[in-house]
Amino acid sequence: MSVADSTPAPSRSAAKRPGTRLVAFLILAAVIALLAITPTLPNYYIRVVNGLLIYILLGIGLNIVIGYAGLLDLGFVAFYAVGAYTYGLLASPQFDLHLPFLLIVVIAAFLGMVTGILLGVPVLKLRGDYLAIVTLGFGEIIRILLNNLGWLTGGPQGIARLDKASIAGIDIAKPVEIYWLLLVTVILVATVVWRMERSILGKAWAAIREDQDAARGIGINTTNAKLAAFATSATIGSIAGVIFAASQRFVSPESFTLQESVLIVLMIVIGGIGNILGIVAGAAILILLPEVLREFAEWRILFLGILMIVLIIIRPGGIVPRTFGPEQFFRRLLGK
Repeated sequence: MSVADSTPAPSRSAAKRPGTRLVAFLILAAVIALLAITPTLPNYYIRVVNGLLIYILLGIGLNIVIGYAGLLDLGFVAFYAVGAYTYGLLASPQFDLHLPFLLIVVIAAFLGMVTGILLGVPVLKLRGDYLAIVTLGFGEIIRILLNNLGWLTGGPQGIARLDKASIAGIDIAKPVEIYWLLLVTVILVATVVWRMERSILGKAWAAIREDQDAARGIGINTTNAKLAAFATSATIGSIAGVIFAASQRFVSPESFTLQESVLIVLMIVIGGIGNILGIVAGAAILILLPEVLREFAEWRILFLGILMIVLIIIRPGGIVPRTFGPEQFFRRLLGK
C-alpha cells in the first residue's frame, strides 16, 4: 500500500474544500514572514525565538520515542545535558581543551547515541508507568552527578567562559548568528526525522506503538527498533544541548531539571503526539505565550495552566492530529 493510498479519506476531501488551500497558504506565508523578520528584531526577541527553536529541536527528538514508538520517556533532559556538558568540557578552560565546534557536535552526537542505548537496554521489557519511572530516575541521576562531580563539571557553579562556536572560521556568537544556526539545524533534523517516519523503521515504530506483542508476532525485531528510537532521540537531544551551550557560553545543572523534561512532554501532548507540525504548535504555545504574558507575572502561569486544561479537553488528540502531517499540509497547499 502506498502512502497516498493510506491517507485517510477526510484528509483528501478536506483538501478539496473551498478555502483550505488559502488557509494553508496563509499559514505558510505567516511562518516564512516570521522567520524572515526575526533577524531584524532586537536581540531580546531573537533570543526568545532561539529558545523556541531549541525546544522544537528537543521536541522532535523526544517525539521519536513518545510519538513514533509509544515509549514514555521522562528523562530526555539527560541527553540534552550530555550534549551541553560535552561542549562545556571540550570548548572551555575547564581542561584547557578548545576543540572545533563541528567536531564537538559529532562527539556529542556519538556520546548521546551511546547514552541512549545504555538507557534503552535495561528498559526494553518495561512499559507504561514503569518505563516512565525508570527514565525519570535516569534523568535525575544525571542531574545529581552534574551537581556532585565538581572536579569534572564544576558542580552547582557550572562551567563558564565557553568558546564561541565557529564554523569555517566564521564565529557564531551573536543571537542572530545562533538563530541561523538553529534554523538550519531544525530544518535538517525535521526533514531527516520525517523521512525516518515514512521508512521501514518508522513503520516498525508505529507497530510497536500500537501493539508490541503483535509487532513481535509479525517478525519485527522490537529490541533493535526500540534501541534505534532511544539512540536517535538521544542524538538529537545532545545536538540541541551543544547549540544551547554554545549560545549561552555557560552550562550548569539548573538548566537540566525534571521540569524541562515535563515541559518537552507537554509540548508534544498539547501540540499533537507523533506529528512534527504539532511539536511546532505546542512549542509556540508553551514557550512564546509566557513571554507575551510577562507583564502579568503573577497570573501568567495560572492562565497557561487553564489554557492547557482547556486544550486537552477540547483537543485530546492535540492541536494538530497525527493524521495531519507535513505531507497532508502540502497536499492542501497544492489543492490535491
